[in-house]
Amino acid sequence: MAAARSLERFEDDVGRVLAIVAHPDDLEYGAAAAVARWTRAGHDVRYLLATRGEAGIDGLTPEACAPLRVEEQRRSAAVVGVEVVEFLDHADGVLEYGLGLRRDLAGAIRRHRPDTVVTINHREGWGPPGTLNSADHRALGWAVLDAAADAGNRWIFPAEGGQAHRVQRVLVASSPLARHAIDVSDTIDLAIASLAEHRAYLEGLGDHPMADPEFLRWVLGDVGERIGVEAAVGIELFEM
Repeated sequence: MAAARSLERFEDDVGRVLAIVAHPDDLEYGAAAAVARWTRAGHDVRYLLATRGEAGIDGLTPEACAPLRVEEQRRSAAVVGVEVVEFLDHADGVLEYGLGLRRDLAGAIRRHRPDTVVTINHREGWGPPGTLNSADHRALGWAVLDAAADAGNRWIFPAEGGQAHRVQRVLVASSPLARHAIDVSDTIDLAIASLAEHRAYLEGLGDHPMADPEFLRWVLGDVGERIGVEAAVGIELFEM
């Protein structure tokens, strides 16, 4: 097997950050380590979730699951210094790329006015052949990229979110097409603690390796080797 390619360190000033994902727990599988680094440095970081994750635990009905996962996400965000957590109430598991989702995301970007938008992998898979990515992740990721551009054009969705706002960049965490990485060696423990707050979700995973928050240490360590540090988050960078 060919050796993994090296990555370039990303050390730009991210300014104000809005992290947008589909479900509670999405950010905690890597991106939260970068969030902890940024909040430690004094950056304003906020979370926006398209759904409440109500279809995410097989043993719970959506009605019982949604409030539990919202609370877990708020506790998880607090661990890495995030106080603002917003939910858009799209239905979990059936997110559709389209004008409605783009409109909601563009409106949120105009309200929060970030310099940097963060999301997670929207590509077909996670890297190795046969690792199909979630339909929600794929739909949400493409909508985030388009909404980041939409938000800067005052003639697109003019009634949503107030004045147009130009995003400088979108960072896609854990993309198999990553060319950059963020050193998170100093915040990996916070990231693990943040993931551990999703207690009900992790319990619902049973004996899956991703049910153990220490799984992150291996994942981020593997990326870290590619830039010569203990731990890192790989990112695909889109300059807007």
